[in-house]
Amino acid sequence: MHIPVLQKEVLQYLNPKPNENFIDATYGEGGHTLAILERNGPRGKILGIDWEIRVRYKNERLILVQDNFANLKEIVEKYKFQPVQGILFDLGLSSWHLEKSGRGFSFKKREPLDMRYSLENKLCAEKIVNYWSKFDIEKILREYGQERKAKRVAEKIIEERKIKPIKTTVQLREIINKARTTPRRTFQALRIAVNDELENLKKVLPQALEILEPGGRLVIISFHSLEDRIVKNFLKGNQNLLQILTKKPIGPTQTEIKINPRSRSAKLRATIKL
Repeated sequence: MHIPVLQKEVLQYLNPKPNENFIDATYGEGGHTLAILERNGPRGKILGIDWEIRVRYKNERLILVQDNFANLKEIVEKYKFQPVQGILFDLGLSSWHLEKSGRGFSFKKREPLDMRYSLENKLCAEKIVNYWSKFDIEKILREYGQERKAKRVAEKIIEERKIKPIKTTVQLREIINKARTTPRRTFQALRIAVNDELENLKKVLPQALEILEPGGRLVIISFHSLEDRIVKNFLKGNQNLLQILTKKPIGPTQTEIKINPRSRSAKLRATIKL
């Protein structure tokens, strides 16, 4: 069962009203979108965007677009989707990616080293670990994974790939174990690099601010410090255009963490365009 993260808080800060239009820039399995649709009828619409649209709901007020949210302004213009009273970003990796995609997002399963959100992406994790230089692998492990043993892990990857290609999550996990560290940070770093996640976030935030109507609300949920820092710095750098609603990021309650343990690291920031 899909459980949208911080759903109560998302609705609180987006504050959808009848006949208002919203963008769910990370549509996923549609949980947040459905909750907004229940509140912004009868003429309010939602534009849902995701790398891959897997779950489709029949609703004449819902427009679904398969694309990278970094192209937000272009998408809005193409579908003439305005005015926009609220935009939501839920930057987390979905349960589907971990449990059902078969693309190697989880180090706990034996799967191909893929990690692409969209199969149209030409870069995958297998290419990085088998063809990138030691310097470049070490750099992404340190910057994107905040892995203290980045140099050691990179060295082990280079050693092992000389013997045979690294093609599965299990192979990579065993290599990381030899470097005497845990796989979580390396897997995070590879996923971010494959999908260019941080650059996409930097590109889309100014577009979101431009698209919003005055009085429109922007709600962003991040799941690690790198994303949250980008969001925090963007809001801080545009204080003259914004009324920040969350002085500190909002996290899940203990009750939500118990029901949905993956919500533990979620951080929500919200703002209103002046």
